[in-house]
Amino acid sequence: MTEKRTPAVLLDRDGTINEDTGYLSSPGEVRLLEGASGAIKRLNHASIKVVVVSNQSGVGRGYFTHAALSAVNKRLIELLKEDGARVDGIYCCPHRPDENCGCRKPSTGLASKAALEHSIDLSRSYVVGDKATDVELARNAGAKAVLVLTGDGERERPGLARPADFVAKDLAEAVRWIMEDLTGC
Repeated sequence: MTEKRTPAVLLDRDGTINEDTGYLSSPGEVRLLEGASGAIKRLNHASIKVVVVSNQSGVGRGYFTHAALSAVNKRLIELLKEDGARVDGIYCCPHRPDENCGCRKPSTGLASKAALEHSIDLSRSYVVGDKATDVELARNAGAKAVLVLTGDGERERPGLARPADFVAKDLAEAVRWIMEDLTGC
């Protein structure tokens, strides 16, 4: 018997869940955006999988190490847990844009890996982020795209090659829309 594939919410990290400080490399600098924990917690309570997919080219550029990236992700998990929220997985691409790897957003490598490891149906899922690459990842993966206006969202919005399915002021509004879209209410 095969496991049932379920929808999920794939979240960008910097500028969507936490403040984007530019090449975030210190756990002490991780600051959650207002309402992010509550939004993730709402998805948790609805038994919707939440996965982080993030480009982290600072590793490939030599700005910080894989260990530093792991420490930042660990701190993010701790802060969410303190607020009663959790993510089911974190997937990061450490490559520079010029390396043209298959895991760097908007390519679907990270989303495909998450889908395989967490039995996610990408065609029934959502990608939420503050960059055009997040919207394009959604399109490339067959998911719905939500652009948040936190982080770089406001600046990126006019340059989108394809529009998002929804534009939200923040993650909390994005999750409200996703919950309505999933339930048809």
